[in-house]
Amino acid sequence: MNIPLVGLFAQYQQIKAEVDLAIEKIINSSAFVGGEAVQAFEEEFARYCESDHCVGVANGTDAIYLALRALGIGQGDEVITVSHTFIATAEGITLAGAKPVFIDIKEDTMLMDPALLEAAITPRTKAIIPVHLYGQTCEMDEILRIARKHKLKVVEDAAQAHGAKWKGKRAGSLGDVACFSFYPGKNLGAFGDAGGVVSNDKAMTDRLRMIANHGSTTKYSHEVEGVNSRLDGLQAAILRIKLRRLDEWNEQRRSHAKYYTGALGKSQLTPVAVHQDAEPVWHLYVVRSTEREELQKTLSDEGIATGIHYPTPLHLQPAYKYLDMPFGALPITERVAREIVSLPMYPELTMVDLEAVIKIATTKSHLCTIT
Repeated sequence: MNIPLVGLFAQYQQIKAEVDLAIEKIINSSAFVGGEAVQAFEEEFARYCESDHCVGVANGTDAIYLALRALGIGQGDEVITVSHTFIATAEGITLAGAKPVFIDIKEDTMLMDPALLEAAITPRTKAIIPVHLYGQTCEMDEILRIARKHKLKVVEDAAQAHGAKWKGKRAGSLGDVACFSFYPGKNLGAFGDAGGVVSNDKAMTDRLRMIANHGSTTKYSHEVEGVNSRLDGLQAAILRIKLRRLDEWNEQRRSHAKYYTGALGKSQLTPVAVHQDAEPVWHLYVVRSTEREELQKTLSDEGIATGIHYPTPLHLQPAYKYLDMPFGALPITERVAREIVSLPMYPELTMVDLEAVIKIATTKSHLCTIT
């Protein structure tokens, strides 16, 4: 048996003819940086996110950094986010010159706890970055209410939430600006690194585009010192093809998640809870187990891959030792990090695959109470 955590090759096989033709077209036109494919994808993805503007950038980390910089956030400022996320969230903050301020998460959804926000706000606070982790949107109504009250910007980290919704509105249309990663394993993934920034604020996205292009709107004329962070034509062409199938693929993920959740109902494995106002896209299917190592070994021995997203919270990483947040500072985050396991999740999983994962995770381990 061989069930990977993510099935990228199986996805490619579905769209191989279209992808190969699109790549050939880009090569023949030599439109490697910028060009028609990039412009078309930006327009299509902005529309998909129910937003007005999209700027393609090099990766998801740059998306966060550039969004903050375009909002005028930098040295001496603070940005509130969570420690239970990939390091790119915090890297974007520090690259902009600001300081990350970590707050704890909710035990059930493992997302930002809005009840902790106001206590973390100081005169230096300029923005909040809610992380739509695992494909589920944060509790945006309360986050936005607090942000507006304190005149703070809300930057969605939607790197795992392409197509996810909160009260019927898509990620990318909920805050002031949203940042996406198109890393290959994402729900909408390129064939390499890529990212995007979505917003209704044209002045901000124009400034972001300029910064991402060496601070230039006219060749060899540089208004500010910028960076080189552009979406290339090959990736844009591939993303256009995949975007047309994203809703279908997300629906398949929801079907898989529904099966997993139903089958695990009587086990000692606890899935991530879904908020009643959220419509997740299940970038990852995460469960909690007090015997994580045994569970992973049991599955691995049968050829089933698992992952941990993420094993060490950011506030406990050596890179953020300077923040002086010792063990115990964020108790829920720390507890969750010791127990989480990601099971295989991708659209091309078959019912045979799903049944095998459940059977082995539950019947070949003492972790389950199913009889």
